[in-house]
Amino acid sequence: MSVTKLKAVALASVLLIAGATFALSAGSETDFKTAYAAAEAANKEAGALRNQWTTTAAALAAAKKSADTGDFDAAVASSKEAEALAKASIFQATSEKTLWKDMEIR
Repeated sequence: MSVTKLKAVALASVLLIAGATFALSAGSETDFKTAYAAAEAANKEAGALRNQWTTTAAALAAAKKSADTGDFDAAVASSKEAEALAKASIFQATSEKTLWKDMEIR
């Protein structure tokens, strides 16, 4: 596994743990809307970098589905997961912009 991918996985893991810790508290509709907006913003930024992950879209869809059924705890958790995944994809895109030069055969 390359160093870049290892860093991206480590970052995603840290963000997922932070999201899981946040999810332990009871979520409300307001909490969901805040978390979902943050996840959408991060996903939009990843899209601007042309590096959106399909797992992020799946987590956003799961968050929306949970919110529609009134399970705001699960909706907030899925939103936080989506945000973590989007941020990891942003990290991957920005770090690989320059790291590809290290992989070039000279």
